[in-house]
Amino acid sequence: MSFLDRLFGRTEKRDTVSAEPVLPSMWFPRGPGNPEGLSTVLACVNAIGSGIGSLDVYVYNTSGDTRTEAPNHPVARLIRQPNENQTWPDLVEWLMGSVLLTGNALLTIQYDGAGRPTGLTPVPWQCVQVDRLASGRLRYTVIAWQGITRTYLDDEVFHLRDRSDDGLMGRSRLSRARDVHTAAAALQDYSLNMWQNQATPSGIITFENARPGPTALDELKQEVRNKFSGTGNARQVMVMSNGMKWQSIGISPEDAEALESRKFSVQELCRVYGVPPPIVQDYSNNTFTNATQASLWFATNTLLPWARKIEAEFKRSVFGASSPFEMHIDLSSLMRGDYATRWQSYGIAIQNQILTVNEIREQEGYNPKQEDAA
Repeated sequence: MSFLDRLFGRTEKRDTVSAEPVLPSMWFPRGPGNPEGLSTVLACVNAIGSGIGSLDVYVYNTSGDTRTEAPNHPVARLIRQPNENQTWPDLVEWLMGSVLLTGNALLTIQYDGAGRPTGLTPVPWQCVQVDRLASGRLRYTVIAWQGITRTYLDDEVFHLRDRSDDGLMGRSRLSRARDVHTAAAALQDYSLNMWQNQATPSGIITFENARPGPTALDELKQEVRNKFSGTGNARQVMVMSNGMKWQSIGISPEDAEALESRKFSVQELCRVYGVPPPIVQDYSNNTFTNATQASLWFATNTLLPWARKIEAEFKRSVFGASSPFEMHIDLSSLMRGDYATRWQSYGIAIQNQILTVNEIREQEGYNPKQEDAA
């Protein structure tokens, strides 16, 4: 819907137009179990969401050949307080969590009587059904959200997608790499069961005298389980009688290999989300140098593409394609490098008249020098 349509209250009829589903089923989440039950998935989603949510956001007017900041634009105010319950970092963390886990994230846009955006409300993707109208536009039906079912057209919602197969709807990365997630979840369950169910000390009971009957063996097994199995009974003293001996055994090669495979699954899931392992606290192959480079790589190759997708979707849905205004997510704070290198680059910028001293002081959070401001 255009700005003039919103201003004069013109609406498109949505219920009388024939529609066809975009995909056979648009209900999410898909995939096995709870994806964030794996710490690597949780850490990757949190790193990307909190990383983008912590960045400065500006609204610019790009009319003519110049770009000037517009701090009083309605969208600039919206960024400072997108809705009654969330701050901008909260909203971005929710947004990235939804798109990374389900492939899609949806915000409904509220407007005032003059057609200016006044709010962005998140909608869980499992409450959304999408149809394509005969006109080619998308219709979003929000089912039973907050007790009400409503329909929106594609320019009344902010729809952030992960990579799409049809150009319309995003697809979850975990659904694309289902085997990677399933294997990691199976290894986690195996490790959990191994530690919960083993007897400590772990070993074999042998009998020097005659072997007890079935009933006595069952009672012995139950006693061992009750007194020595589980994490709460770790390192309990075991007293043997009637010629029984305990032979302690170490962890089996198969169990050791399973535990080692869990380290590899961390790297596999990091690849799925494009997050360097040091960012999610995997320091198995870490040095100071590659940790620094990992942060720069994360900013350039993980956060930057998502930031540009958010900017483009804001331009399409919130500003409108014909508007001279646009939103910019500033990643410069993540790409400055270490302290010494940053100040060396500032010296080069001043020498080549790219930046002034006061512009650099502003970036670093200092007040301007009075003699330069005069």
